[in-house]
Amino acid sequence: MGDHMSDDGHEHTRHQHVPSRQRTRFPEISSRAYEHPADRSALVALRRLSGFDTVFKTLSGLLPERSLRLLFLSDSVRVSDQQFAHLNDMLRDACYILDLEKVPLMYVSQNPQPNAMCIGLDEPIIVVTTGLVELLDEEEMRAVIGHEVGHALSGHAVYRTVLLFLTNLAVRVAWIPLGNLAITAIVTALREWFRKSELSADRAGLLVGQDLQASMRGLMKMAGGNHLHEMNVDAFLAQAEEYESGGDLRDSVLKILNVLPRTHPFTTVRAAELKKWAASRDYQRILDGHYPRRSEDKDTSVSDSFRESAAHYAQQVKNSKDPLMKLVSDLAGGAGDLGERVRRGFSGLAGFAGSGSGSSSSGDRPKDRPSSNPPPGDQD
Repeated sequence: MGDHMSDDGHEHTRHQHVPSRQRTRFPEISSRAYEHPADRSALVALRRLSGFDTVFKTLSGLLPERSLRLLFLSDSVRVSDQQFAHLNDMLRDACYILDLEKVPLMYVSQNPQPNAMCIGLDEPIIVVTTGLVELLDEEEMRAVIGHEVGHALSGHAVYRTVLLFLTNLAVRVAWIPLGNLAITAIVTALREWFRKSELSADRAGLLVGQDLQASMRGLMKMAGGNHLHEMNVDAFLAQAEEYESGGDLRDSVLKILNVLPRTHPFTTVRAAELKKWAASRDYQRILDGHYPRRSEDKDTSVSDSFRESAAHYAQQVKNSKDPLMKLVSDLAGGAGDLGERVRRGFSGLAGFAGSGSGSSSSGDRPKDRPSSNPPPGDQD
C-alpha cells in the first residue's frame, strides 16, 4: 500500500519533511507506474534512430554542464529554506511522495513567460520562471513541481539537455545542407519523444498533488492566463474533443505540421489525456499501493515494453476520431471502398494548397484551425 502522511510528523525517514496536508506516498515507485505508453515507444524509436547513440555519447562528453550550473548559480535564484521557501517545501514534498532520494537543485529565473524545465546530464536541475511562479496558486504550482520531479525520476533531463543543445546547433549549422539534415532528423525524433514524455510527467504531477482540479486549472492558465473566472474546465476539455474529431484529412495534416516544431503537446490535449488517466483503474491502483517498484526495473523486458506500446498505439488509432486516424484504422482493418474515402477526404486539397488562404469549396471544414505559428514558449 502507498504510505499516508500527515502533519503529525511520521514517515519522513529520508527527507525529514512532510507535505502540508495528507497525501499518499509511493515508496520505491518506478517511473513505469506513470509512464505513458506513447512516451515509452517514442523513446525506443529514438534510440533506434541511426546515428543517435553516437551523437548522444559524443554530446554527453562535450556539453558544458558545469557552465550550465554556474550560469544558473550566478544569474538565477536558488530555491532553499532562505529563498522561495514555499517552493522549497513543495520540491521536498514532491521528492518525498515519489521517493526520489536526492532532492534536485531548483532555480527561479527572471522571465515573464510561464515555463519550467528539468535539465542536466549528471544530476537534474529544475528551473521555473518568475512568470510561472506569479501565475499559479500553491496547489497548481505543486502539480508543476511534481511534473518536473517526475522528469527527474524518469531520467528525462539528459535527453532534454541534448535536445536544447541540438536545437541551438541546428540554427548555427543551417548553412551546411547535409549537416543540418542529420541534426534535424535527430531533433525531430527528440521532439516527438519529448511531447510524449510530457504526458508521463503530467501524471507524475497528479500523483504528487493528488488534486485533479488543480492540475486542470494549471493547464488552463498556461493556455489562457490568469483569468479562471472567464474559463470553464468542461468547455476547455470540449476543445480537445473538437480538435481531435473536427475537420477532414486536410486538417489532420495541418495538425501534424502545427505540432512538429513544438516540444510540448497542445494544452487542451494534455488536459484531456490527464483527465482520462485520472479516471482509469491504473491511477486508482497506484493510489491503493499497487504499482511497479524500482527494484523490479532490471527484470523489465524492453521488447515487452515495446509490444505494450504498440498495442496502445493500435488501440489509440482504432478509437481516434481524427479523420486521418480513421483512415489508417480502415486500411488496417481492410474496410471497403477506401479509394472513394480517400478521394472524398482530399477533395479540394489542390485548391486549398494553391489558394494559400485555407478556404475550401466544400464548406464542411471548421472555420477555425490551429495557427501554423505556435504561441511563444512551450510550457511544462
